[in-house]
Amino acid sequence: MSQQRGLLIILSGPSGVGKGTVRAAIFKNNRFNYVYSVSATTRQSRPGEVDGVDYHFVSRETFEQYIKDDALLEYAEYVGNYYGTPIQKIEENLAAGNDVFLEIEVQGALKVRERMPEGIFIFLAPPNLAELESRILGRGTDQPEIIYERMQMAREEIELMQHYDYVVVNDTVENAVEKVNAIIQSEHLKVERVVDRIKADIHDYFQESMTQE
Repeated sequence: MSQQRGLLIILSGPSGVGKGTVRAAIFKNNRFNYVYSVSATTRQSRPGEVDGVDYHFVSRETFEQYIKDDALLEYAEYVGNYYGTPIQKIEENLAAGNDVFLEIEVQGALKVRERMPEGIFIFLAPPNLAELESRILGRGTDQPEIIYERMQMAREEIELMQHYDYVVVNDTVENAVEKVNAIIQSEHLKVERVVDRIKADIHDYFQESMTQE
């Protein structure tokens, strides 16, 4: 029987909602063996971020070469920096039956939706905008004008959640992790994903029974 293709999982949401924190918690106890697709970005790394683990931190020139080479599943420019998803490793892992996990910005997620609509699109939402602003302020990494720009963008991005399959409110990291894992595992149980395998097993059973008679 051919290898069952893995699922492409897209976790997305407005800046400051906690995508990175939730993703890190999922992978800390990666009991479902997801493969994380590391995105590329031209922004500077934040304290504690590791190149090749959190992002591939690259120059603008390098990123624009990726674009010319059509080496990205998607890319977008957000608050003056590029963000994008290298495609080669994703395709290799999906073909090998691995679930591939993307954590990307909303613009990028909508582009992935166009190219790979079979993906599982999960929107991570804040409990409310006041809490989102508090989280962005808590980073201590952005100037006031950038914070204002991020909040304006967040309002626009939240209005795009209808383009996703699921919405998970990030009230606590533990709750968000539990819900994301539950969504992915339930997707594996959908009839269209298991019917061919079960029918093949039935076919093999009766073929074997006939040869034994």
